[in-house]
Amino acid sequence: MRMRFLCFLFLLASGGALAQDFYLLVGTYDSPKSEGIYVYRFSSRSGTAAPVSHSKISNPSFLALSPARPYVYAVLENAKEGNGGEVAAFEFNKTSGELTFLNRQFTGGDHPCYVETDKTGKWVFAGNYSSGSLAVLPVENNGGLSPAASVIQHRGSGLNPQRQQSPHVHCTLMAPDNQWLLVPDLGIDKLMIYRFDASTGKLTTGRQPFAASEPGAGPRHFTFHPSQKYGYLVEELSGTVVAYKYRKGRLKPFQRISTLPAGDSSFAGSADIHISADGKFLYASNRSVSNTLAIYSIHKKGKLSLVGHQSTLGKGPRNFSIDPTGKFLLVGNQQSDEIVIFERNEQTGLLKDTGNRIPLGKPVCLKWIPAN
Repeated sequence: MRMRFLCFLFLLASGGALAQDFYLLVGTYDSPKSEGIYVYRFSSRSGTAAPVSHSKISNPSFLALSPARPYVYAVLENAKEGNGGEVAAFEFNKTSGELTFLNRQFTGGDHPCYVETDKTGKWVFAGNYSSGSLAVLPVENNGGLSPAASVIQHRGSGLNPQRQQSPHVHCTLMAPDNQWLLVPDLGIDKLMIYRFDASTGKLTTGRQPFAASEPGAGPRHFTFHPSQKYGYLVEELSGTVVAYKYRKGRLKPFQRISTLPAGDSSFAGSADIHISADGKFLYASNRSVSNTLAIYSIHKKGKLSLVGHQSTLGKGPRNFSIDPTGKFLLVGNQQSDEIVIFERNEQTGLLKDTGNRIPLGKPVCLKWIPAN
């Protein structure tokens, strides 16, 4: 008994399994207060972050982490006559917390806004917003990128004349089984579904080619439930979340629910969506006038019930992320140049302001890497 007590005290003193530090990587847009990718060391004991390193590069708005090695990929959200967007590859040093630039390749379109790797780490997918296309890039042995092996161009338009005159790919998300790539296209109101061959990197149209959103809804980001039985789509223009039953590349919708507080008729500008690791709660962000996170509980059969709304205490919550311990939720308020750190109640899903902030110009994407 005495030995167990001493071990417990040791774990408390050292952090041990009770708490751990993580590197927080933040992609940004260029501004007077930001340029490039920023790395912080985040403490899950105190909910605070300290700056570690900074890598300058133009408009690295969205990041992806390789599952195979310590590599980081960033889309460079630029444009030039239909082929100005790029993906940059970096090696990450877990000891120093520094990024080393490897190389960059064109994405075959303009303003890439999302990047993803497959589960083997051998392929990278980039979604070009302005061009309405997606690219598949092979990963080299050193983590760098080869030129795009293929580019798929979407066609069509949507109901909203200001936002949907042409395709706008907004997400390229790989399914947990590494066999299906889901691609929400805001411009054509479709969540495209592609079969993926990890041996060749080839994408082909799925048995169910797409899941259609309501006209003018503007599908944006998608996330899978940990059970892999359900998936959830946030729609930017309508401010809604659509719940789907999921099985082997097929989606069947069974619920559509608003992300906005009751009585709020403003433009939602819904942006991001994430589920807690225990599968009990779903969060979705609203920008525009609202600047809130909608919080839902998830029932056994995947149905959502609204728990409440939390002000993000800033403007333009473009992206947010739950830390790997599940104790904190961080919101990147793009328009107020600040990351707000909330404490998360793991039983109720509700959030509480810690008072801790990370001042940073135009934060867009937040990713985690365990620290040594």
